[in-house]
Amino acid sequence: MPQRHLMPLAYVDAIARAGSIRKAADTLSITSTALNRRVLALEEELGVPIFERLPRGVRLNTAGELLIAHIRAQMSDFEKLKSQLADLAGERRGHVAIACSQALLPYFLPERISAYRRAHPAVTFSVAVRDRQAAEQALVELSSDIALIFEPVRVREIQVLIAVRQQIHAVMAADHPLADRPSVRLRDCAAFPVGLPAPQYGVRNLLDTALLRSSVELPVALEADTFEFLRRYPGHEHLISFQIPVGLPGRDGQERIVSRPVDTRDIPEGSLYLCQLRGRTLPVAAAKFAAEVERVLQERYS
Repeated sequence: MPQRHLMPLAYVDAIARAGSIRKAADTLSITSTALNRRVLALEEELGVPIFERLPRGVRLNTAGELLIAHIRAQMSDFEKLKSQLADLAGERRGHVAIACSQALLPYFLPERISAYRRAHPAVTFSVAVRDRQAAEQALVELSSDIALIFEPVRVREIQVLIAVRQQIHAVMAADHPLADRPSVRLRDCAAFPVGLPAPQYGVRNLLDTALLRSSVELPVALEADTFEFLRRYPGHEHLISFQIPVGLPGRDGQERIVSRPVDTRDIPEGSLYLCQLRGRTLPVAAAKFAAEVERVLQERYS
């Protein structure tokens, strides 16, 4: 929680995110009556209302949108200042907020965050799973410092720190008939039931685009919005799902699952992007962590 002079700003931010004074009060551990009084007092001080009162909550009006942009910039600058002061004292502190695709959750981010915290245990992290559009918006709103997203970056305000290629892999049981091949074709996969990620994900977008250009039809047995489910399911049935390398274990055989690259003649490689808001100077801890992530991605995938 920010320091005392930033508390009123944090209250407005919490309400804007929750869309409800009551829900925000629960998060902040104060009464909704007390929180409403603080909002009314701030509106009186500003001379304009900042929220529209709706039957089932509140939302920012135009004045509120201007205020929330100021608030989030102030809170971001304060985190940056704390990191810089901690560096002067010889002890790196701070908080790193990450928005990321699901593929980063099982292996890559736990590995990288734990390594960073071993060196800098005073740094804290928050990780939010977001699809590409939501991750880019989190950077614009300053609710995240960095984002790791797969295919593609579309918002002009986003700066790409590094992009690395990721070949789509077919995930299957270790005893699957295709498991002894070094790579697979889509027509090979069509002989078995497949599991697909939901349409909003980059892996699905590449698959759909490839299938539109192909005469292959995949027999879709299931669809899911969680890659962890799709990665584990082939251990129970000779079904094939799809994932990118950053979301796969480091070696075959774990949980009786293996992966094989899909020939790029069928599905072209996609890109994994490490991003931040263009023109923003990140707090020290976030900047150092981003540099470390960039180094590892460069070493592994470039």
